Amino acid sequence: MIFGRSQRGKPPVEPVTLKILVAGGFGVGKTTLVGAVSEIRPLRTEELLTEAGRPVDDVSGVEGKHTTTVAMDFGRITLREDLVLYLFGTPGQERFWFMWDELSEGALGAVVLADTRRLEDCFAAVDYFERRSIPFVVGVNCFEGSARYPVEMVRQALDLDADVPLVMCDARDRESVKEVLIGVVQHAMAQAADRRRPVTT
Repeated sequence: MIFGRSQRGKPPVEPVTLKILVAGGFGVGKTTLVGAVSEIRPLRTEELLTEAGRPVDDVSGVEGKHTTTVAMDFGRITLREDLVLYLFGTPGQERFWFMWDELSEGALGAVVLADTRRLEDCFAAVDYFERRSIPFVVGVNCFEGSARYPVEMVRQALDLDADVPLVMCDARDRESVKEVLIGVVQHAMAQAADRRRPVTT
C-alpha cells in the first residue's frame, strides 16, 4: 500500500472482523493463549498483585503468579485479506467481572479455559455464556505436572451439554491454540445454521 492505495490499483479490502472472547478462572492461561497466537504484540492490562488484594485474590494453585489482568487482553489474527479475528481475554477475578458484558457485545463465540486442578474456577464463565446463548468451547489447558483426565470425565465434572465441544490444549503453543479457535468458529457456525433451519411440525 502506498498513500492508502494498493500498488496494483485495486481498492483496499474492508475486512470482516470476528470477535472471540477468552474466559476462565484466575491464572488459567488466558493472557498466555492470546499472546501465543496474536500476530501483533498483544495489548495487556496487567497489574501486580499486592498485599492489599490478598483477601480477595485467591492464588491457591497459582502461587507463582505475580500479575493479574484488570480489564482485558487484546490480540489479532488475520485469517485472510478480508477476514480478521479479534481476541479479547477477559479478567478472571470476580471483582472485574463487570467488564464481561462490555467485552461480550457482538462476540461470535468464546473459549472457556479450564485447569483440571481448579475446575470450579471456570464454572462462572460456563454459566455466563450458557445464559447468554453465546457459543463456546471448553479448552482444558494442560499444565505441566497436572493430572490428565479423560475428556468425558472432565465434561461430566463441568456438567456440560452434549453439544459443547471440549478439547485438550496447551495455551503456550500456537498450533494448539489455533485448533481451539477453529473449533469455536465451527461451533458458532453450526449453532447459527441450526437456528436458521426451519422448524418442522
